Amino acid sequence: MILYARRGGTFTERLQRFLAAMEARGLCAALIHKPQNMRYLTGFTGEGCLFISAQRQALLTDFRYVEQLSRQAPALECVRTRMGKSVETLAAELAADAGARTLAVETDFLCYDDWAALQAALGDVSLTPLAGLVEEMRLVKDEGEIDCIRRAADIACRAFKAILEVIRPGMTEREVAVALNCEMLKLGSEGEAFDTIACAGLNGSLPHAVPGEHRLQNGELLTLDFGATYKGYRSDMTRTVGVGRVDGALKALYQTVLEAHEMALDAVRPGAVCEAVDKIARDFIEARCPGSFGHALGHGVGLDIHEQPRLGRGDATVLRPGHVVTIEPGIYISGLGGCRIEDMAILTSDGFIDPIEAPKQLIEL
Repeated sequence: MILYARRGGTFTERLQRFLAAMEARGLCAALIHKPQNMRYLTGFTGEGCLFISAQRQALLTDFRYVEQLSRQAPALECVRTRMGKSVETLAAELAADAGARTLAVETDFLCYDDWAALQAALGDVSLTPLAGLVEEMRLVKDEGEIDCIRRAADIACRAFKAILEVIRPGMTEREVAVALNCEMLKLGSEGEAFDTIACAGLNGSLPHAVPGEHRLQNGELLTLDFGATYKGYRSDMTRTVGVGRVDGALKALYQTVLEAHEMALDAVRPGAVCEAVDKIARDFIEARCPGSFGHALGHGVGLDIHEQPRLGRGDATVLRPGHVVTIEPGIYISGLGGCRIEDMAILTSDGFIDPIEAPKQLIEL
């Protein structure tokens, strides 16, 4: 039986789960600033910050987003900013009303100046780290989230199929990236999930190369790392294709990455340990191309393109249904080029679903 996580499907349920998690940690009130966390908890996609206590759940925002808030999160109280009081003063009033002695905030997001201004306004109320509480909730995706991720993956796969008809020698990397991004937009993406990577030839040895003016040449490998966005949720895929016929060392390099990729995918299942899956692909590549695979095997994907868990050395997270992770081994050799192949794995109760349907055998254009 294939099951995803079902709980927490509505924003009301998510807020209640968050309040319960706060209570378990001894937290009375929290102020959320991260846009993705606000969206996850409430559905609101505008600007502002979210105050949460047992007594009040309020969105502090200005005139521009008042109507938007009423449409997206009508159950939330709206506290208007830019009305003669600073955001910090309004947050302090809400904390006082809740009887809070501490206010939990995202210390990994607030800059020092904002933190200092907030602390000054709070007076005797102390700031304390929220310590990734919302991100912990976001680790396991529910059915609605997974549906959005699968739709984003479908858009990206269809865009890849279309772009294969466009790529030709003489195009620049930048032209390829722009064409791919436009194709995703035409197919329904809200925007690229991250800065699209298109790198060819010697630039392939740069894992996060920026598309430039290099013109594609016959015999090169072209790596495309890209994703679409659907209702805020991201997809992530990488395909490396040949510009014309690819021979020798580059073809062998591709085959090594493909085998490592398939070996790692075969190990993905509920109960598998992230670092152990990483080790399978890493050991295989290291035995054949020492020192050429320097990044983690994969990462979680959701409202952010990089989320927990991390499939890499030192991450002992046990995979479970509702986790959505990437599997993306690569080889990068200066003076030769590089290759990466990436799929996504949506963990289910009896294995995983791979929403990336694009072919993985070497395509020679």
